[in-house]
Amino acid sequence: MSKHLAICGGRPVRTNPFPAWPVYGKPEEQALLRVLHTGKWGRIDGEETATFERRFAEYQGAKHGIAVVNGTVSLRLALIAGGIKAGDEVLVPPFTFLATASAVLEANATPVFVDLEPDTYNIDPALLEQAITPRTKAIIPVHLAGLPADMEAIMAIAERHGLLVIEDAAHAHGAEYKGRRVGAIGHVGSFSFQSSKNLCCGEGGIIVTNDDRLYEACKSAHNCGRVPGGAWYDHHHMGGNYRLGEFQAGILNAQLDRLEEQCRRREENGRYLHERLSRVPGIRPQARGKGESRHGYHLFVFRYDESVFGVPRARFLKALEAEGVPASPGYVVPLHRQPMFTNQDFGPYTAPLDTHPGLDYRKVSLPVCERASSSEGAWLYQSVLLGPRSDIDDIATAFEKIYQHRAELPA
Repeated sequence: MSKHLAICGGRPVRTNPFPAWPVYGKPEEQALLRVLHTGKWGRIDGEETATFERRFAEYQGAKHGIAVVNGTVSLRLALIAGGIKAGDEVLVPPFTFLATASAVLEANATPVFVDLEPDTYNIDPALLEQAITPRTKAIIPVHLAGLPADMEAIMAIAERHGLLVIEDAAHAHGAEYKGRRVGAIGHVGSFSFQSSKNLCCGEGGIIVTNDDRLYEACKSAHNCGRVPGGAWYDHHHMGGNYRLGEFQAGILNAQLDRLEEQCRRREENGRYLHERLSRVPGIRPQARGKGESRHGYHLFVFRYDESVFGVPRARFLKALEAEGVPASPGYVVPLHRQPMFTNQDFGPYTAPLDTHPGLDYRKVSLPVCERASSSEGAWLYQSVLLGPRSDIDDIATAFEKIYQHRAELPA
């Protein structure tokens, strides 16, 4: 019997590589040399970081921006600036990178995990209100993969209960919810510029806000507790040196010039791929149409139905890779099942244990997230969406081919 699938010895759909990431060239080289020759390599003396803060905040529709060393720090400083303290609870999704929850612990507060919408994998607003207690002080919605969470519903809940909303927009540079760029919809927004992100400089992050008080508090906290007009060695608030350096900011200024065109291309290709894969039985792309006017597409998320293909997710993804399309099972361990939480290994941040007797994350049940992690969720990386339409046709063809010849898939 002839073999059709590449995993079984057939000819793969694609042998050419997809676009490499990051994209860079002469502008980034010139930016690095520009900073080098100024001799002003730190935030305090140079101009690149201040320029980037202003430009990025304006791009996202925010009044203020504070560039910091990474996205984890931006979340933690936002929590501290928002007045979060020992004993407080912060509602977070469990299907995200560790930092969304570990930043809460580093603010000496307690993460409370809330399950997901099954069709988007964003935090479910219908479950948020059920999780609120007298200790709840903040919500951190994650715009997973660049798809904006339901911010209208989340902000309405926050307003009813007097809660701080910190948008984790690490995946969502340029994403829009009902015509507004994310990050500036909540009280504070947090972005990452780590190497894989749609806007990157290796490491880095930024806090954006329209709130003058939160801006001053975040700015002080990221600059060793200093205040405007104060002496260099006057430290008025708890803080540290979390300032972003000039070399990183120089790269970011060059990368920001590329971002809008890349966002448009990801959106166009992402919509097309969504339409193609929606026709493949057993493959359900991350749902759109809940308010997003532009998806950030840091990832192209889809749900896999093992009952249709007859093999586990891991085998399907290997078959996809053999056809020349790299894919990932994503967050295979939900945050509430991570050893740090099941073992309560919070280091010096003991307030959750001191203020919540009997805290036991092993007893938390979040079925949508657990299903996504164990068998259902998967994604493609953002760089595959930066090529021509023919690249997207190849991706769709690979999915269609595997479905058509699914009987060949080895168990």
